[in-house]
Amino acid sequence: MIRISLVLSVAALCVGCTGMATQSSRPAAGAGVVKITPLGSHDGEFCAGDRALVLEDPDGTRILYDAGNTVRGANDPRLGKIDAVLLTHVHGDHLGAAHQPAANAGDCGKPDFSVKDVPASNTVNIVVGKNARFLVGSDMPAFFQPKVKAAGGDPTKVQLVRFGAMARVGGVKVATVPAVHTNGVGPEFLEKDLGETLRANGLSAHLGPPTGYIVAFTNGLVMYLSGDTGITAEQDVVVRRHYKANLAVLNIGDVFTTGPAEAAYVIDELVKPNAVIPSHANEAATKGGKVLPGTKTEAFLKLVKAPAYVPFSGKTMAFDGSGKCVSGC
Repeated sequence: MIRISLVLSVAALCVGCTGMATQSSRPAAGAGVVKITPLGSHDGEFCAGDRALVLEDPDGTRILYDAGNTVRGANDPRLGKIDAVLLTHVHGDHLGAAHQPAANAGDCGKPDFSVKDVPASNTVNIVVGKNARFLVGSDMPAFFQPKVKAAGGDPTKVQLVRFGAMARVGGVKVATVPAVHTNGVGPEFLEKDLGETLRANGLSAHLGPPTGYIVAFTNGLVMYLSGDTGITAEQDVVVRRHYKANLAVLNIGDVFTTGPAEAAYVIDELVKPNAVIPSHANEAATKGGKVLPGTKTEAFLKLVKAPAYVPFSGKTMAFDGSGKCVSGC
């Protein structure tokens, strides 16, 4: 009887220890809200090329996520101050081979991306123009350091954030997490001879595994930025269990990433956040600020159980530390 009691006591202590560790892995809730502003191709809409978000912490730290082609260069007035730039992988629609000549250029389903940014990229030009830190994982830093230097920037601003580590930007913590996708840089971003050789052989230069991000804000909000991904066990084990993300941004475009049904499964069964923002729909998802019937966006909104908020370009949403939208949704 005495031995059984001791075993039970130790077990109870271990359970208590596990609980305390679980609670400490998420920042303590603080005051203020996190502001999230989509920077898409067409004002007030969710369009085919939209990926970019500006994330603003209550302490004023501002982070740009996956600039792609819809941010109109470093002088885009929507950017304001940018302290850090995040890039999930080097495909052209995220890195940015080009950008729009003006707001709302082209159609929502086919924006006008006619201002070329190769071989540097829209992202590199923004990093240099904003003198921002550039936080990337895998083998991407070695590729981007000379790119930033060639564009007139400081190569030490390119900083590695590998899986399992966290960087700080102001009071905000940033980590990379696994994504299931590819990460090959297109020939247009490479030096001419190498680029032409790769193109002739149907190849791209591989820069290691793609990533998603965890961003932990000072008010307690923990945000999962999926990047381009399919369903992966890490969404449960790493994103939910370890980081305890309570807000997610998840790609729903199908073929290249999770489709609407798969994305709804990821949210409701794996990550289990308190809210989700769909991204990367690869379609003209809205017209006049209303979700169009028959779209992948409409399908996702109908399937997912968690509160879901469409990222209308230029419309700022505000979230408290629990992942609840308190304005703009």
